[in-house]
Order: sequence, then structure tokens, then C-alpha cells
Amino acid sequence: MMETIRLETDARGVAHLWLARPEKHNALSAQMIRELTEAARLLREDVSVRVVVLAAEGKSFCAGGDLGWMQDQMAADAETRRAGARELAMMLYALNTLPKPLIGRVQGNAFGGGVGMISVCDVAVSIPEARFGLTETRLGLIPATIGPYVIARMGEAKARRVFMSGRLFDADEAVRLDLVSSIAAAEILDAAVEGEILPYLSCAPGAVGAAKRLARELGPRIDESVIETSIDALVGVWEGHEAHEGINAFLQKQKPGWQG
Repeated sequence: MMETIRLETDARGVAHLWLARPEKHNALSAQMIRELTEAARLLREDVSVRVVVLAAEGKSFCAGGDLGWMQDQMAADAETRRAGARELAMMLYALNTLPKPLIGRVQGNAFGGGVGMISVCDVAVSIPEARFGLTETRLGLIPATIGPYVIARMGEAKARRVFMSGRLFDADEAVRLDLVSSIAAAEILDAAVEGEILPYLSCAPGAVGAAKRLARELGPRIDESVIETSIDALVGVWEGHEAHEGINAFLQKQKPGWQG
């Protein structure tokens, strides 16, 4: 029984994978990370599924990592901390390597890990009001496990415009950065997503999966070595004093030292 996500498939083989923690702005908790990994496995193995839409309930698409989860990781022993980082990294990998088209339906803001969730989609459609940001450095963290996918999506030069500054950007800039593919008003968002779905229903499912795999192999390589580097980077900042100060300051509604 899934509690933080919802999975629905229609008669055409179009599956909707819903992030379903609207009260928490769909922040990625340990439970959600595990349930998303399991959902990716189910979708991979279900031959009736031809297209997957990654969607979210509520006002926000995904606010990034759940702060309670991050606090737990920083307080844990080294082995537990690394295991938590690996679960996050492998969830992203499972979605990125899904052998079916993954279409992002971005109905609200996406920060931190939420940008990473968009980056593992093959195409994403956003409403114009959505705001985005790799906000980790505001908290003394870095976009580590999502980094390979963000760089692959935007390219290094474009990614470096927003990768370290923590600044927010709008949907128009998200298009220029190649994070989202197009913008549609909220009332026609589903129609725009449907427009991305329909071409795939005329294609051979096996050929679509093979073409997606080839695109990944020809693009920036995200292999075990790259994933391990991203895990090392995340664990490293979790162990640093800036992350403790930044997250504690955020929870206490105070400014960390680097903000004066």
C-alpha cells in the first residue's frame, strides 16, 4: 500500500505517477523515496504501460528533500547516512532509466530535489506561475545526487547559472535552461501533457525504450562511478558544519551566519 504516492493507469497504457504529500509540498521523505523506487520497478515491469506522467498533488510540484529526513541523515552514523544517500540516488536512477517515456506535469513550484525530479523526465510541461531553484546552498548543502541529471538536462554551461547561487527562476528561464520544454496555462496543462503523450501511442513500445536507452548512452554518462561521486558529495556536506547551521537556522526561522 503506497501512502506518499499514487499510481493510476488508463486503458491506453498511460500511467500517472502522483506525488501525494501536498500538505508537505511533496517533499521527498524516506518513505516517498522508497515508494518511488518501488513504483519505478512496477512501471518498468508492466508491459501494458506505454507512457508515464510524473505529476503532483497540491500547490507545489516538489519542494525538494524533506528537512526532517535530512536532519535524520545528519544525526545518523556514517553507514546509515550513506545508505540514505544511496536510496535517494538510486530512486533518481530508477526513474531516469525507466524504459518508457516519462513526462513531467509541473503544476507548481519545484526546488532542490524537485528540480532533480524534473530533470529525470524526458519532457516536462510547466504552468507559467511555477518557480524553480537549486536552493541547497542556502542551507549549506549542495545539489549532489540530483547533480548528474541536472547537468545532463541543462548542459554544464547553463546549469552553472543556477547550480550554486540558490536563486529562484521563473518558467520562462526554465525553458531557456532546458529544464522544462514548454509552458501551458493551468487550465490547459492537462491538454498540453496529452499532446506530449499522443505521439508515443503510435510508436512501437520496444523501439521507444531502445531509442531512450541509446540517447542515454550517447549523452552524458551516468554510471556507477558518477553515482558514487554524487553520494560521496552529499554525505560529505551532511557531515559539515554549514549544513547543520543552515538547516537548524531554517527550522528556527533564523539567518545562518553567512547571511549576516
